[in-house]
Amino acid sequence: MNNRQNDLGEVVLYKTEDGKAALDVTLDGDTVWLSQKQMGELFDKNVRTVSEHLSNIFKEGELKKSSVIRNFRITAADGKTYDTQLYNLDVIISVGYRVKSKRGTQFRIWATQTLKDHLVRGYTLNERRLRERGIEMEQAVQLLSRTLTRHELVTEEGRGVLDVITRYAKSWLLLKEYDDNTLSIPERRRPARVAIDYARARENINMLKARLVEKGEASNLFGQERTEQLVGILGAIEQTFGGDPLYPSIEEKAAHLLYFVIKDHPFTDGNKRIGSFLFILFLRENGYLEDANGVPKINDNALVALALLTAESEPRNKELMIRLIMNLIATNATDSVDLIREDRSR
Repeated sequence: MNNRQNDLGEVVLYKTEDGKAALDVTLDGDTVWLSQKQMGELFDKNVRTVSEHLSNIFKEGELKKSSVIRNFRITAADGKTYDTQLYNLDVIISVGYRVKSKRGTQFRIWATQTLKDHLVRGYTLNERRLRERGIEMEQAVQLLSRTLTRHELVTEEGRGVLDVITRYAKSWLLLKEYDDNTLSIPERRRPARVAIDYARARENINMLKARLVEKGEASNLFGQERTEQLVGILGAIEQTFGGDPLYPSIEEKAAHLLYFVIKDHPFTDGNKRIGSFLFILFLRENGYLEDANGVPKINDNALVALALLTAESEPRNKELMIRLIMNLIATNATDSVDLIREDRSR
């Protein structure tokens, strides 16, 4: 397959099986494009015949012009650039059926496989670039957003789109890494300074229970311990190995605390709520609940989504979930967790 690039994208040489015709086929997006002249060469028909079939296709409502025709600027053999109307694969197949050409079927088979190969190559390339340049991508998007906005080069609608792209730039990478099970532990982690012992945890759980019972949002079963699992969980996140903390950072301790309480079910009722409560309490005690501007890193909706995400996760994905929670704490769960949970539900 002979490939080259032009202003349109990739151009692939197609030869008919009988060797009587050779066409430069444009690949752009998820389809291929040919001009009327090229369709005539492909089907061994004159341009007038192709044009008549095109007119009937659109007149009968089989296809809509707006979705299957595009104007491209093509550089011809004489070196000059011309505006040319091209038609996508849907049109090419339709014309092929109408002229009853075997070449139409051959071209459809070739085009389908070529598009598949093209998309796989593009996906693999982009995947590698994202993996290698995730941080650079995020910084580039932010720079682009600031520059365009500062110089008023976008409309209000454009600013809205840029805001979404910039705000969730890290989320796109987290989604990709989560799907591929390639999430790594965040590089920048803060050491945990304050531990929550059993007495303090129990005291706060009792306060939470009293408030929820008073509001009619919990029963007396809320917060009742089944065994001494809570003691074990709090001890587990503070355990050491060789004199060093097994989970030294705020992110590691908080992630394990949330995961263990929700997944181990140490309480008769209220495990997700208590796990979330202790998670927030731990972050607050360590001065890590709010960002530099005093804005909570995790809002109410994000906390609910994160708890449900943890509860729904498979036990075999424990380490992946821990890394995910850590990354969300290290960045901003409010901006990311809803997207990740929505993506997993598909």
